[in-house]
Amino acid sequence: MNRRVVAVAVAALLALLGSVLLLRYVSAADERAMADLQPVSVLVATAPIAEGTPASGLSELVEVRELPATAVGPNSVTDLQELGTMVAATDLAAGEQLLAGRFASLQSLQQFGGIPAPEGFHQVTVPLNSSRVVGGTITPGDTVGVFATIGDQTHLLLHKILVLRVQGGLSPSASEEAGSTDPADAPVHEGGVMVTLALTAPDAEKVVFAGENGAIWLSLEDSATPEDGTRIVNPGNVYR
Repeated sequence: MNRRVVAVAVAALLALLGSVLLLRYVSAADERAMADLQPVSVLVATAPIAEGTPASGLSELVEVRELPATAVGPNSVTDLQELGTMVAATDLAAGEQLLAGRFASLQSLQQFGGIPAPEGFHQVTVPLNSSRVVGGTITPGDTVGVFATIGDQTHLLLHKILVLRVQGGLSPSASEEAGSTDPADAPVHEGGVMVTLALTAPDAEKVVFAGENGAIWLSLEDSATPEDGTRIVNPGNVYR
């Protein structure tokens, strides 16, 4: 009889313990589910956003919405100020969340994307160090003068050559994203630069020859830069 009483008591105790554990598990699961559903405020596009659109121009194209935590993407943007001076690195559709990973500095977007070459032109890439490309500040769309030194002679070979693409070059400083205008905060150059130029066939031959047999320097030129007054400079006339 005593054994039966003990067995019943143990069974009842185990049943009670099991019920308690089950209730705790269900309660924890409910808490986790509620945490996942906890609304999070994020910025969402209300209209299509084109690649290259600056963050400063998005105020009329986005709105704050509350979404379940499980529906929020990585590095979601909650305030446009988080994006600083960056631009959209890709097209964004209406209803899409703003994610920090889909924005980049304008410079990096230009450097890697580049611009298309005019029809019929050759695309020639010239590897140079920063001192030969205006401190590494040249960007796609600029026009440059091409200087060549071969042997003991230097000459400004070409004028207003269109820059199509720049790989390497500047590394934006932390203060750049904050919009600093202090010259001391300017981006710094890291390593070499590969500059792709749009050239006619005869000009491409000159640039390749100079690259193979001498040294090339680039200068920034604009539409007002004069093209006359140049000469071939050598040791005999460099001081004249």
